[in-house]
Amino acid sequence: MSSLSPEPDIDWCHESVQGVSRTFALTVDVLEEPISSHICLGYLLCRVADTIEDAGHIPPETRITLLQAYDAALDPASDETMTEFRMAVDEWVPPSAERSDDWAVVARSPTIWATFTERPESLQMAVIPPIREMIDGMTMFVERYAETGGLRIDDRHELEQYCYYAAGTVGTLITNLLTRGDVSQKCARTLYDTAEEFGLLLQLVNVSKDVYADYTEENNVYLPAEWLANEGIDQEDILHPDSRKSTAQVVERTAAHAATFLDDAQAYIEAMPLTHGNTSAAWAVPYLLSVGTIRELRTRPKDALTEAGVKISRQEVFAVMETARDAGRDSIAELRKTIARKPYHHTLD
Repeated sequence: MSSLSPEPDIDWCHESVQGVSRTFALTVDVLEEPISSHICLGYLLCRVADTIEDAGHIPPETRITLLQAYDAALDPASDETMTEFRMAVDEWVPPSAERSDDWAVVARSPTIWATFTERPESLQMAVIPPIREMIDGMTMFVERYAETGGLRIDDRHELEQYCYYAAGTVGTLITNLLTRGDVSQKCARTLYDTAEEFGLLLQLVNVSKDVYADYTEENNVYLPAEWLANEGIDQEDILHPDSRKSTAQVVERTAAHAATFLDDAQAYIEAMPLTHGNTSAAWAVPYLLSVGTIRELRTRPKDALTEAGVKISRQEVFAVMETARDAGRDSIAELRKTIARKPYHHTLD
């Protein structure tokens, strides 16, 4: 397997982000070096774990074993290697002609690791602990729902717990990178106090808008059973036509819950240092796109229960990106208000 050759390839890593996450691709594109590559590599290492967790074609017991093998490969105190993890997962990696972008990342995990370990030790110390915490959480959830084969979130507390492991840990990873330099204690405290909320906002928006895909492609239901029961709906019936109106109310409720994290997420962006290639636009773009997505979810929550899903238009994405590149952090609050009311590109007519 040529993919086992642990040769560094930062260009490939940047290219691969474009396929696995539109949000992080936008972020990495707007960042400058060296943090652009640091965020890119950190995200790809997270994506390997996420792909294994969501792999419905792999039995839960095997997913747990693979997540543990990946964790061992990341552990500085372990003798396990990334090549050994890649060999362990090989039978589950689709053939190259059938391989999704996510599985291409898993297949090239030794390349990502070789590229990452070329970087300073301080980078590794910033990135590895939150990824290992993410893996611990993912392993716990796979174990918890091993009998059902897919996640069935019970209540708000469990929803936030899952979102923390999936995205709050990424917030900590980002913050570890942003505070590696000369940052005041006040600034660092603000960032760490709001990093989790920044991640929860982005993940809860994904949970709200991707209900159809999460259930049909990964057999996961993140809409809490408790909230659905209040509307008389069972989790297995969320896509049934007769349940659509009631389930849409739970989609709205989940989006409204996501919106409760907007203030802290904004404070996070406004406090972050703009050093080592960091730019406010890199984080303002996903933040403002989340605002737009929450607006659309409130307007047409039933679409989250269909194959079409809920997305904001390309025109709005481009308009937000263009404005965010030129606007300072002091413009985020006003942009948020504008985007919450109507698609941003319509305000420019």
